[in-house]
Amino acid sequence: MAHTPSHQTTLPPSLVVADEAPDRNLAMELVRVTEAAAMAGGRWVGRGDKNKADGAAVNAMRTLIGTVSMNGTVVIGEGEKDNAPMLYNGERVGDGSGAECDVAVDPIDGTTLTARGMPNAVAVLAVAERGTMYDPSAVFYMDKLAVGPEAADVVDIRLPVRENIRRLARAKKRWVEDVTVCILDRPRHAKLAEEVRDAGARIKFISDGDVAGAVMAAREGTGVDLLLGVGGTPEGIITACAMHCLGGAIQGRLWPRDDEEKQKAIDAGHDLDAVLDTSTLVASDNVYFVVTGITDGELVDGVRYRGDTISTSSIVMRSKSGTIRKVESEHRLSKLQAYSAVDFTGPR
Repeated sequence: MAHTPSHQTTLPPSLVVADEAPDRNLAMELVRVTEAAAMAGGRWVGRGDKNKADGAAVNAMRTLIGTVSMNGTVVIGEGEKDNAPMLYNGERVGDGSGAECDVAVDPIDGTTLTARGMPNAVAVLAVAERGTMYDPSAVFYMDKLAVGPEAADVVDIRLPVRENIRRLARAKKRWVEDVTVCILDRPRHAKLAEEVRDAGARIKFISDGDVAGAVMAAREGTGVDLLLGVGGTPEGIITACAMHCLGGAIQGRLWPRDDEEKQKAIDAGHDLDAVLDTSTLVASDNVYFVVTGITDGELVDGVRYRGDTISTSSIVMRSKSGTIRKVESEHRLSKLQAYSAVDFTGPR
């Protein structure tokens, strides 16, 4: 059955960190996980092998996430157990302490970007109360719209593209010609791109990584105002976690690829015409979202390797407090290798 948001409940102790000691702050523990994935996956930037890049990031994330003070279940992961030996859907992660929570992982959002050394590859992790993340298993793709807080209440995915761009421009107090729309560069978006141009707006095409693209649309200073188009449903749920933290909005409609997938969705009880908003995709107001750059981008800088030092750039968000932290870290490779189970030295 389609996911229905549950009633409001008392927040799980493991997600209420304001009164806990700093070393138990979940946000700071989570960023260690995305940093590890980025440092491991970043060794494969530009090497042309997205599978090895992803494998390195998955291994690092799985190793570090086991040390986090939470009792998590992977809801958005690397696939079902038979196809993914680590971080698979349903896997228990964390050290088992505290209340249960949903976990969404994407060790590399943009494996092709990483392999080709292109911008905006990131490592992503999100956590919410248990049972609050939408189950995307019936349909792999969804049509999406994502915006920042200024336009969150004025756009509607059911409206024509031109109208949404006009409404966004008015909400942000700018000309339509100044609006930039982020779209995945896919043949299926040819008509969408034409509609955006006919409306008078500009386009920023991305080859992969629409989680980063959606977050850019919700953050000032990135040069992106709106994300449109069909992308992965799991990425849509991860994006919803970010929108809870940023005050932005995502709207989606399931997009079956063929009649077989359409029937599967109908049999599962999904309404293919329904608009899935931020709170439907993640029915919680206590969400953590963490992103660390692998390659340079508008959102965060990529990993830097300088001899014995590795530098990372991250953004850490918590919806309950509305806090957004930028974390710039320097890691001593010799120190890391002395105690870490992850090999950050990369291929030789």
